[in-house]
Amino acid sequence: MSDHDVRGEGPVLLVLPGGAGHPMGLGPLTGRLAERCTVVTYDPLGLAHGRLGRPVEDQRVEAWSDGAREVLDAVLPDGEAAYVLGTSSGAVAALDLLARHPRRLRHVVAHESPCVAVLPDGARQRAAFREVYGTYRAAGPAAAAARLTAVLEERAPDAVPDGRPLSPAEERSSPQALFLAHVLVPFTSYVPGLTAASTATRLTLAAGETSRGGLLHRTAAFLARRAGGGFAELPGGHLGALEHPVAFADRLTEIFESPARR
Repeated sequence: MSDHDVRGEGPVLLVLPGGAGHPMGLGPLTGRLAERCTVVTYDPLGLAHGRLGRPVEDQRVEAWSDGAREVLDAVLPDGEAAYVLGTSSGAVAALDLLARHPRRLRHVVAHESPCVAVLPDGARQRAAFREVYGTYRAAGPAAAAARLTAVLEERAPDAVPDGRPLSPAEERSSPQALFLAHVLVPFTSYVPGLTAASTATRLTLAAGETSRGGLLHRTAAFLARRAGGGFAELPGGHLGALEHPVAFADRLTEIFESPARR
């Protein structure tokens, strides 16, 4: 079973981090949420549990959601259902969890899921993320991050910073590099198998308030219409959970505690 941490008491809230799944920086958010919930933070690659530095293969969305289901089976009392927050790549896994393992899910909030393949211009967007991957392989993570920012902001890229490819050992020791190398392309190629009938009251697609006009805000709104889920804005932008943890947690709690979500 993949590693996970538990804190707090109350209804279970499963948190699926973004990037390569490393929960770094989420302490203030989960601490605030743990005032009301049993917060279970999922670490699909075990990067925060002693496995950073070991080889990593290209990742599959389904493997992350299967691991999340195993965690829920381990922590959920019989007859209860969990809330789920997924951010970025973790939101992709959360959508797959809802599509394939919905039985014990009370409500899912998918924040800025990069499921761009569903968009009318999805082929172009997938190609743009493949270019980010190519930049990473050619010039390293800083250059790739600059190109990724331009893709998310839907603008022409600035001059790419100089860089060099990472060695295998350097890549294995960097969660950011592991994300660029093994998560970015497969997760941005994923198409959720959701239907309006199964998600109408159990899914909220979320985007950052300051992400308006950007690719992932557009993607969340499109997915909400396509899947029949709700749509909400949360404080900050793509990294709102890290940059505004208290406000983000409080808005998330409002969504979960609305009468339609209980």
